[in-house]
Amino acid sequence: MRQIILYTDEDGYWIAECPSLPGCISQGETKEEAIENITDAIRAYIEALTLTGDPIPPDTMSHQIVVVAA
Repeated sequence: MRQIILYTDEDGYWIAECPSLPGCISQGETKEEAIENITDAIRAYIEALTLTGDPIPPDTMSHQIVVVAA
């Protein structure tokens, strides 16, 4: 199980990132598509690490939401 961050970009696409796997980012036209795409990306990322014998990072994520008035 991995935690992801979902947000929209300036074009309205949904961006999905998996912070515990550096560089593991995907997108989709809908939230559901972005989640499906990041799920595939996470599986491929972990498979690549396994094939190369590299360690799989634990799913640790510390987060805090801060609202800044601009």
